[in-house]
Amino acid sequence: MGSCKIPALLSHCVTTVQYRTPTAAPAFVRLLARLGGADLPDAGPVLSERLGQWIDWNRAVSLSRALDGAVAPAAGAATGVDAHAAAVDRVRTSLTDAIQRGAPADADGDDFAPFRRYCLERQRAMLTGTGPLRGRLRDALAQRGGDLARLAEVDAVMEMTLSPREQTLLAHTPTLLGLHFERLRAAADGSPDSAWRALFRRDLQDALLAELDLRFHPIDALLAALRTP
Repeated sequence: MGSCKIPALLSHCVTTVQYRTPTAAPAFVRLLARLGGADLPDAGPVLSERLGQWIDWNRAVSLSRALDGAVAPAAGAATGVDAHAAAVDRVRTSLTDAIQRGAPADADGDDFAPFRRYCLERQRAMLTGTGPLRGRLRDALAQRGGDLARLAEVDAVMEMTLSPREQTLLAHTPTLLGLHFERLRAAADGSPDSAWRALFRRDLQDALLAELDLRFHPIDALLAALRTP
């Protein structure tokens, strides 16, 4: 399969398996652009074209097989949809509550380091909490066979392909928050007023909640597919 065929294959993939209705930019991206003082581009490449730049020949072959091959139901005892939905809600609530409790009390001074540690801790918790959920939902879809099992295979290939890039990009979040922290502190000009710290804490919380929502996009989509009659 030549590299020129990869965008066409991915266009078929995006058309066949839609996760969500596309938006101009996810809330997380818009928020980080605001905190980083950057402007969002008016338009970007078509999704299939952008994926074609990221997915190599081997991954493209795997996608082609997942999309075109007949998939038999996987063996194993099936877990009810309600049980999977409850697990998703439980993990989402736990991660949300941890973020909404806010940064620790010792992160109240003019040093960003405690906030950075807190941000990294929350990101690690999101990663370890959402990863197993996504895998279990794929297993549940694989047990159904047919189109749902095909969706599970496509999602597995996409996760293996895109997760390293996603983690690299998300690793910039603490850096952008650090720049925002420094700008707010400089604007305060040594004032004892703690209003800028409260503003930063709110922005930090908003950024982490938006990232959490982003991480749940594929999970919500897989759960919705599992609920398909």
